[in-house]
Amino acid sequence: MPEIMDIAARLDDAARNATATPQLEDPLTLDDAYRVQAASLGRRYQRGENRVGIKMGFTSRAKMAQMGIDEMIWGRLTDQMLVEDGGSIDFSAYVHPRVEPEIAFVLKAPLAGKVTPAGALAAVGGIAPALEIIDSRYKDFKFSLTDVVADNSSSSSFVVGPWTDPAADISNLGMILEIDGQPVQIGSSAAILGHPLRSLVAAARLADSAGEPLKAGDIVMAGGATAAEHLAPGQHVRLLVQKLGRVEFSVRA
Repeated sequence: MPEIMDIAARLDDAARNATATPQLEDPLTLDDAYRVQAASLGRRYQRGENRVGIKMGFTSRAKMAQMGIDEMIWGRLTDQMLVEDGGSIDFSAYVHPRVEPEIAFVLKAPLAGKVTPAGALAAVGGIAPALEIIDSRYKDFKFSLTDVVADNSSSSSFVVGPWTDPAADISNLGMILEIDGQPVQIGSSAAILGHPLRSLVAAARLADSAGEPLKAGDIVMAGGATAAEHLAPGQHVRLLVQKLGRVEFSVRA
């Protein structure tokens, strides 16, 4: 479908060049928005990037109600999006960068279709504190739900901390997001669907339905535990998660 490919190219160019693009003129269906996302990421794969997992979005019941939806959204992660723990990002490489505190899973076995939380946990090789740098490519930060999905659900970069044994209880871990040493968001892993494992269960189902089932080695970002914080040049961002440790990065001008 030419329109799908045209929108995909437009959004891919906006992300690659860190240049804002206007909100889409004609509303997309949710299915078409995911087709745009897949086509846009297909361009990245052609340039040599590799899919390494997925990120989940709208993992807060309140956020879903606010948006009038009953399903989470998701986006694809590539190896070029991964930022080393303790590393740095260039502010100029983003349009509207924000950061969210999250929990990440890495799989030791494939996980596809409808699974139970226990089944999902059995496929997990490690759990880590993580930070997602989200970035809408739309001008003036104006967009609809399907605009966001088409734009890879605002996925941009992610940072993963040290991996911990998956036997750790992550149902209600305290999480403190700091910028330049000052707490800016305080929350709990319970804010992620009541338990981050529920996000992993949903990820297995959604990725499988798109024909891209989760495989061993994939990383799944469970979704934001608090509201996102704006980023600015010169900042140092750190997340402290009870029992799991810390993860951090800096923002270069």
